[in-house]
Amino acid sequence: MTLRVAILGGVLAGAAAVSMHAQSAPAAKAAAPAKPYAARTAWGDPDLQGVWDYKTITPLERPANFGERQFLNDEEVARLESNAAKRLDSPPDANTPANLVHAPYMTDPGRKVDEDRRTSLIVDPPDGRVPPLTEDAQRRQAMRRTGGRDGGADGPESRGSLERCITWGLPTATLPGLYNNNIRILQGPGYVAITHEMVHDTRIIPLDGRPALSSKVHQWFGDSRGHWDGNTLVVETQNFSDKTNYRGSGATLHMVERFTRTGKNGIEFRMTVDDPTTWTRPWTVELHMRTSEGDLYEYACHEGNYGLRNMLEVARDEEKAAAERAAKAVKQ
Repeated sequence: MTLRVAILGGVLAGAAAVSMHAQSAPAAKAAAPAKPYAARTAWGDPDLQGVWDYKTITPLERPANFGERQFLNDEEVARLESNAAKRLDSPPDANTPANLVHAPYMTDPGRKVDEDRRTSLIVDPPDGRVPPLTEDAQRRQAMRRTGGRDGGADGPESRGSLERCITWGLPTATLPGLYNNNIRILQGPGYVAITHEMVHDTRIIPLDGRPALSSKVHQWFGDSRGHWDGNTLVVETQNFSDKTNYRGSGATLHMVERFTRTGKNGIEFRMTVDDPTTWTRPWTVELHMRTSEGDLYEYACHEGNYGLRNMLEVARDEEKAAAERAAKAVKQ
């Protein structure tokens, strides 16, 4: 079974970088559109239930050297997948840094490109990249760098929600990372539950048409409402907490996810992310999930974990040492 690891401490800011080089050969033909799968639950809804694996070495954003090219050719796919296998299977050599938080052989980012063979998971905008930040978002980002929840050590509130084992957050939880790229979908009449292996988050999504929460109510994972569009589950989420952020986005984030069962062992997933206070336009991701090799592993992380305590303890030790040096200098 593929190794999946839950490691405390440290923030994984995205999927591992993948080295790609443009080729003169023509790009591969685009994959055919997903065909809906007809399986139904006992009460008649399309059946999405199972544990689904979405790891892939396809990067979120298109590497610049691909330009406007959307698809990989056969040679590129073979090289990328060969490099990924070597990275995971080979022991570290003399060139491997010794101070890594996650050694390559302790991660599980995948061995395969996404099945549609695109050069990026982002399918819109056409350049395959997250749109530029608005001026307001750039100002907020500059303020975060000077303090707040971006690495300070005054107290637990200064650390991010992942280090505090509160949440991985959205849309991060549904984007491929270094490990734990799995979700479990459970269904009942009028509800869908999605559990993310990373940081053990579970979303309970009502399908009964109830109104959204008041815009004054904000939650870590936002407020989700779902409905069926034919065989596709559509989940709309808003009312996020401003205590989380994805690339600067917070309370004004809006997401629409679409889950379509394409066969016994496949789901096509599309997600559109929008926040007019953060990005100059919405952007859309498409990726493919497959039946997991096994059940979810426990992500044994909780707020107040020893990693967080140790970080704050070291900060206090450094402050104490600095104060003692200053006092000694005054006496001299």
